[in-house]
Amino acid sequence: MSLGDFLEMELVEVGMQGACVRMPVGEKTRQPFGFLHGGASVALAEQAASIGASEHVQDGEIVFGLEINANHISSLRDGYVRAEATPIHIGRSTQVWQVEIRSEESGKLICVSRCTMAVKKMR
Repeated sequence: MSLGDFLEMELVEVGMQGACVRMPVGEKTRQPFGFLHGGASVALAEQAASIGASEHVQDGEIVFGLEINANHISSLRDGYVRAEATPIHIGRSTQVWQVEIRSEESGKLICVSRCTMAVKKMR
């Protein structure tokens, strides 16, 4: 089982302009004080960026997360969060993606992340 499957991430849409992935805020994704865990937000951000980046590679190429950062802006106790990943740079060997994570219910900004992806030949 992948991390995305374990955290119940769902692909909403993907295309050349970006990717959208949603995730429930619940028992699997909360920290000990009952709020969305920052690590779960980062996992969601990388999932969305990776799916989006995969749309921009040639046959026989794959992407890997090279670097990720995140700013946790607000907190959430329950509901769903939605990650919207958009490309900033699409190069031959690297891609840079901006990800905004928001509450689905209120639209409140929860986290912003930037993810750099490495593009590699599949072995």
